[in-house]
Amino acid sequence: MLRTALRNVLAHKARLLMTTLAVLLGVAFVSGTLVFTSTISSAYQKSAEEGLTHVDVAIRPDNDAEAAGPGAAADLGQELLDQVAALPGADSAIGEASGFAALAGKDGKLVGGGFDSRGGNYFTGQNGSGEDTRYPMSEGRAPERTGEIALDARTAERTGYAVGDTVRISVNGPVREETVTGIFTTDDGNVAAGGTLVLFDNATAQSLYTAPGAYDQITVEAAGGTSQQQLKDAITALLPADAEAITGQQLADDQAEMINSQMSAMRTGLLAFAGIALFVGIFIIANTFTMLVAQRTKELALLRAVGASRRQVTRSVLIEALFVGLVAAVSGLLAGVGIAAGLRGLMNAFELTVPDGPLVITAATVIASLVVGVGVTMLAAYLPARRAAKIPPVAAMSSVHAAATTRGLLVRNTIGSILAAIGGVLVVAGINQDDQGATMGLGAAVLVVGVFVLTPLLSRPVIAAASPLLRIGGISGKLARLNAVRNPRRTAATASALMIGLTLITGMTVIAGSVQKAIDKLAAEAITADYVVSTANFSPMDPEIAGTLSERSDVTAVSALRASPAYLAGTTKDEYLTGVDGDSIADLINLPFEEGSFDGLADGNAVVDTTTAEKHGWALGDTIGLTYADNATGELTISGLYEANEMIRGIILDNDTLTPHMQRVQDIQVMLSTTGGVSDAAKSALEEALGNNPAILVQDQQDISEDIAFIFTLMLNILYGLLAMAVVVAILGVINTLAMSVFERQQEIGMLRAIGLDRRGIKRMVRLESVVIALFGGVLGIGLGVFFGWAVGEMIRTGMDTYELVLPWGRMAVFLGLAALVGVLAALWPARRAAKLNMLMAIKSE
Repeated sequence: MLRTALRNVLAHKARLLMTTLAVLLGVAFVSGTLVFTSTISSAYQKSAEEGLTHVDVAIRPDNDAEAAGPGAAADLGQELLDQVAALPGADSAIGEASGFAALAGKDGKLVGGGFDSRGGNYFTGQNGSGEDTRYPMSEGRAPERTGEIALDARTAERTGYAVGDTVRISVNGPVREETVTGIFTTDDGNVAAGGTLVLFDNATAQSLYTAPGAYDQITVEAAGGTSQQQLKDAITALLPADAEAITGQQLADDQAEMINSQMSAMRTGLLAFAGIALFVGIFIIANTFTMLVAQRTKELALLRAVGASRRQVTRSVLIEALFVGLVAAVSGLLAGVGIAAGLRGLMNAFELTVPDGPLVITAATVIASLVVGVGVTMLAAYLPARRAAKIPPVAAMSSVHAAATTRGLLVRNTIGSILAAIGGVLVVAGINQDDQGATMGLGAAVLVVGVFVLTPLLSRPVIAAASPLLRIGGISGKLARLNAVRNPRRTAATASALMIGLTLITGMTVIAGSVQKAIDKLAAEAITADYVVSTANFSPMDPEIAGTLSERSDVTAVSALRASPAYLAGTTKDEYLTGVDGDSIADLINLPFEEGSFDGLADGNAVVDTTTAEKHGWALGDTIGLTYADNATGELTISGLYEANEMIRGIILDNDTLTPHMQRVQDIQVMLSTTGGVSDAAKSALEEALGNNPAILVQDQQDISEDIAFIFTLMLNILYGLLAMAVVVAILGVINTLAMSVFERQQEIGMLRAIGLDRRGIKRMVRLESVVIALFGGVLGIGLGVFFGWAVGEMIRTGMDTYELVLPWGRMAVFLGLAALVGVLAALWPARRAAKLNMLMAIKSE
């Protein structure tokens, strides 16, 4: 039986090749994902470990400490640094002050991605005459005074800056012109991943990021013979209540855990798409083996007649599946390694640089690839194998095995209807469930399975509806329709593979388009300002930006938005306050007030959203007691209650009331209106007034919408690319089905040729059959996708009032057209093969 199974595999090379490809693509996606994420994780961890080589203990503010008061803990002072450096177990101590620093390239544009642009201090020791071991200079010298900086070697190389050049930098708004005095090397993981690092002298960095004589972190290296824990214990005794000490090993472990967590989300997402491709592949494999078994009915029945047991027949089919699965798994693993290497190269091409490091192929990846490849194939082949074992020996005397009974179809349709109904009910019920979509996800899976079970029943009416279109093909079109409904189970299995991919693509398109419109509507309704000014990475800005804009004669209204934490009376949990210009804010934002208004905000009042007010039991005219970030206490009178939206909510008060209590006065963004309204000229004038700053964004409502649209479009395109894997697998399934259908109908095709149907007519018949099957899958997929998109949208609507369902009719028409194109492409080889059949040999075949 083993020799028989292997002979059968080798006897159907072309047919099984496409089945192998279907499994191979899924396995390649799985192994590629595992190799890629393992490689990235390893590279980042290695880079992080290198950056912590000389760190045995790190001291940082403890934002969770009860004594810290509202907001973040205070910076670490010079006195603490000196005390730590003087400990017997400390070899050296370095104070760090760092934050955002946007560097402009020679073209005036921001270098890096904004979020990866960092600045820090060059620490010269307690006496100010040492060298910072973190950043050895490869060229020039370290910065010594305001107006001087040093650049990391990678940034210098890609920008072309050299020692002596003048560069433009923005830290928190205003443009600074600095002279490059040195180029340094570093093990900083952010730099290794494509970020930029700019070093200032210690005093300048403190003035920019912390406060004179203060640091945001202190790192300590232990002296010989002192363990990290011993050093930590000695340091802990010196720490104030709002600071904490952490060993270098704990830092490394925390970073490794954070990296693994970040990679886990990516890994889970990519594996989900691999799972979809494999799920689609199951249909193709099951279809392939079902057809192979059907074609070998006589052979298998004869084996039973000469003494083979049912178990032996089942085993022979499963051995074929095992062989196919092994070949696909090994090939998929190798292809996955290539995919991982390609993904890393693609990231570098898009300047999403990752640290250098070898490809990491773990034993778990190899095992997972083999288990997935072999397991999926064996699972899909099990039912056809059992069906083969049930073939009675008497079937060897018959040319056709028994067709499915009416009772069997009735049972299948009943089960499918029940599953579809349960799935639909669960999806609808999941809209109002607070379980993060678990109920809806379960319902979606059950509904898809139910529709798959029902597809043989659905195929006849749907394909019948396409009859008017098929009439264009004449007799070939009529034959194509009859062939498509001749074996509804096969048609259903083939169409279902395409259905799953289009369901996901359509559903995500509906959701993305609806959310995009909701956000556009929200921005248009909430913001009446002409422009919103912010930094490239949305970090706080210097108040000088708002001051510069307010002095312009063409600016009619301007308001800086500020945020600061506070404790409400009787609580110790941060409640963030939003500061605005009380005299102009009503001209810049549009909030629907339930009671009161912005009037009187500048007189020590506040407006509160209705949700927050209801939570605390506040009403119009009530007084709110609170503790500000500087630990001063105060009271605010509620002068208005407004309806919150996704952009504006919470307690809003006048900047004149809030600013005196802020630890560091900074603006989140600045909103303004101009005399001429929105225009390219006005925008250019504002950008020029701010020094054509690479770190500052001047955006109108359209710019904000386009930014949001870009994010959604990018995500959607990535998802389209990932789901293309499932569509490719579905194409292989259509080719497989048509090829085997042609094989089964050799006599029929030969007879059609003999009675006058030419080669062109045969090709047209096969192509139209393929198009009908593909369109059937497309119609089901688009229908399910719209339903799932509606359901998810209803769940989103509970938290976004402006959400409304948007059906992308144009894109859905494109998807249906692509489904038809898939049918045309999939039919090329089978149609050519059918047309080349020798009519006399075909008529003689059994």
